[in-house]
Amino acid sequence: MNVNQFSDVLRCMNTVIAEHKDELSELDAAIGDGDHGANMARGFSLIVQDLDDKEYAGIGELLSAEGMVLLSNVGGASGPLYGTLLIQMGAPLKGCADADGALLADAFHAGVLAVHNLGKAEIGDKTMYDVLAPVDDLLAGWRGEGEGRHASAAEVIALAEEKCESTRDMLAKKGRASYLKERSIGHLDPGARSCSLLIEVMCQQLEKKEAAHA
Repeated sequence: MNVNQFSDVLRCMNTVIAEHKDELSELDAAIGDGDHGANMARGFSLIVQDLDDKEYAGIGELLSAEGMVLLSNVGGASGPLYGTLLIQMGAPLKGCADADGALLADAFHAGVLAVHNLGKAEIGDKTMYDVLAPVDDLLAGWRGEGEGRHASAAEVIALAEEKCESTRDMLAKKGRASYLKERSIGHLDPGARSCSLLIEVMCQQLEKKEAAHA
């Protein structure tokens, strides 16, 4: 996947977030401030504006720049967390004009570690990390680690959706939702939902690019 194709992925992410803006805000209204959808939609629309105005030589430079867009313009926890995810994904891809699945999995791993270090969330805390961490583990095969196999894009998407749904029965332990204590149970975490949507877009686009070159 090259820089232009990565730009297309980010544009697709903007479209999907815009389509689900109301859903994400409704989820957030149940256990938070109710602005997750609007914040994410604004952030990704600004990413598209940046893509329209600038060109980037490498994938890492692109991801780092768009991470800064989110970090600087998106409120709440979403901006710092998603901004950090993109910035740190960009770090191992600096100067990289093209990236295969293994490189992308390495970059994703770096981003997930950074999100974990920043947010201090653990699996079961009812956050986006409940989606990120299992997906990162599944991608170990892409990175060539251990005896892990190369999971398909469909498997990654299915896992992201499953782990997002699992947050419904969790007690929130982070952020504003944690103030609700037991009342947070029974609601999807909005960050987990937006995370699963973005992972789905990424996997679908990567699958399309690989199919086109098969």
